[in-house]
Amino acid sequence: MSIAVKIKDIVIGGGNKIAVQSMTNTDTLDTEKTAEQLKRLQIAGCDIARIAVSSTAEVEACKGLIGKFTMPLVADIQFDYRLAIACAEIGFDKIRFNPGNIGDESKVKNLTAACKMHGVPIRIGVNTGSLEKEFSRLEKSDALVQSALKHVRLLEKFGFNDIVVSVKSSDVKTTVDAYKKLAETVDYPLHVGVTEAGSDERGVIRSAIGIGSLLVNGVGDTIRVSLSGDPVKEVEAARLILQEAGIEKDYCQVISCPTCSRCKYDLKSTVDALKNATKDITVPIKVAVMGCVVNGPGEAQDADFGVCGGGEGKAALFIGGKIVKSIAMADIVPELVKLINEKVKSYKS
Repeated sequence: MSIAVKIKDIVIGGGNKIAVQSMTNTDTLDTEKTAEQLKRLQIAGCDIARIAVSSTAEVEACKGLIGKFTMPLVADIQFDYRLAIACAEIGFDKIRFNPGNIGDESKVKNLTAACKMHGVPIRIGVNTGSLEKEFSRLEKSDALVQSALKHVRLLEKFGFNDIVVSVKSSDVKTTVDAYKKLAETVDYPLHVGVTEAGSDERGVIRSAIGIGSLLVNGVGDTIRVSLSGDPVKEVEAARLILQEAGIEKDYCQVISCPTCSRCKYDLKSTVDALKNATKDITVPIKVAVMGCVVNGPGEAQDADFGVCGGGEGKAALFIGGKIVKSIAMADIVPELVKLINEKVKSYKS
């Protein structure tokens, strides 16, 4: 288990809940648009949000954002350690910076002193696109790990241990291999993601394979899905990944069969209607919508509630794996929604 690192009111690592992160892509100087995007991210369920800060003017602009959101704000700094210090001083909750990029250990000492004073953790973020030449002969995943360790040891040299680490690649296998190796080497929390994943379905799938395969094997303390476009889509995808990895369970899971010629009703529309009706549920419920009696009873047995299509416009309704009655196909959604709402109430009572 990794050590715990506190970022404002959120603790990552140490067995705590996996936090979802994203990053604004508005002009940082345009504080109105940036604030609006941060608000949308927070509503969507983003736990930690990052903002690129590339100049003193942007540091000044960010003063108007600090303290306006319940989620922690992270300053993303590339090379200028002075900007990192300034961001720590104005109230950013974390800094994303690679100390090895400074080139002067006295500057690293100043940076760590400022972050210690203000209680600001540092995330070391290594990508394959920015690896040092000294690691160029190594296999890519090894190069990522060695680069990260170089930065980690530099912070540790000055007694700084409030560290989070990431080693990202746009190649899924390289990313997974690197994180597995890093997890065996350090006990700092790991920020997991596949960088430059792309957009739309392919980007989500690439991220789901990389992030999901790590999470189900116990690697990762906080995640970001990196997609081109609206960052709110990153948060939505991240939540789905956490749910399907079995980590986030407080939602209504609707499973359904792929259907075949034995299915005698519009199963897809039924599933869509159920998902829409249950999208805001925040307690663990499992519902099975099956097409026929071949696999239906078995799958419904594992669900809180389920239906299995039959003949003559009828379906079998299951509760706790047992058939309780036969209902009309047209009543499937109303019957299931009623049962689901009753179960939700039981959790709250």
